[in-house]
Amino acid sequence: MTVTFLITGPSGFVGSRVAASARLRPGARVRLLSRQSAHGDAGDDIVHGDLSDPASLRGVCAGVDVLVHCASRIGGDAATVAAVNDHGTRALVEEAVRAGVRRIVYVSTAAVHGRGPFRGVRPGDVPIAPASATSRTRAAAERHVLDAGGLVLRPHLVYGEGDRWVVPGLVWLLDELGATVTGCTALQSMIDVTTLGHAVVAAALSPAHGGGAHYVGHPEPVPLSDLLGAVREELGVPGGGAAVDVATALDRAAGSPLALHHLGMLTVDHWFADDAFWKDLDRSPGDGFAAGFRRAAPWYRSFLAARPAS
Repeated sequence: MTVTFLITGPSGFVGSRVAASARLRPGARVRLLSRQSAHGDAGDDIVHGDLSDPASLRGVCAGVDVLVHCASRIGGDAATVAAVNDHGTRALVEEAVRAGVRRIVYVSTAAVHGRGPFRGVRPGDVPIAPASATSRTRAAAERHVLDAGGLVLRPHLVYGEGDRWVVPGLVWLLDELGATVTGCTALQSMIDVTTLGHAVVAAALSPAHGGGAHYVGHPEPVPLSDLLGAVREELGVPGGGAAVDVATALDRAAGSPLALHHLGMLTVDHWFADDAFWKDLDRSPGDGFAAGFRRAAPWYRSFLAARPAS
């Protein structure tokens, strides 16, 4: 059966993997929504549309079976993130409904719940309580999708080739502290970006996944000690031999809001459990963090080496 996908954010970290996975589906037609000129594979249909300009979205969903919305504005002033994430998503969903799109999927974030601790929580266990303008507007985007009967997928930390935020931010933090953090048992939900891309497409086509929200992460959460250990071992972070406890790390980071932000997340549980997602999908969540990070380590080393010195 031929299925036509419309994928937003196709040049992004997650959207590019979703597009790659969609292309592997027999009979799939892939349409990419791009704000500027975009490069797709041979056979891709590229259409112009800007989420901050609702009028530009007219007609982009014509003939589409499945909309997979991966585009989000991360950071920036409140008006800009609202224009893209909230108002832009609403306009896109309205266009999809008008065009008769049968499945709408939005790749959101577990950050819509705000800061933890979240230990083994399942969908519906904790309220939506975003702590930033970005997360508030992504929560608003979720509501537009859910109100239209769509599917919302919430990963927490996504890593792998192309990640310029999670692991590089952790490397920066360790460098800023001049030490690693010890004595912390916090657990983090994580997923590698390739597995996430395949899971998004599979869920978009799965008859077992209708509307509603799911967490998408590997079932085994990653202890902070394992995360820091992998970064030190695979990436050779300078000063990784020294160790401080959480209280000392917080004291050292007192003058840096960004370092405090990272520590506030990493040293508190953010474990979102949703085994039903993988069971209903009838799909393996793939290797755990250790193997996935080992595969991505060469890319991280190259990316970090190419960054200008701070």
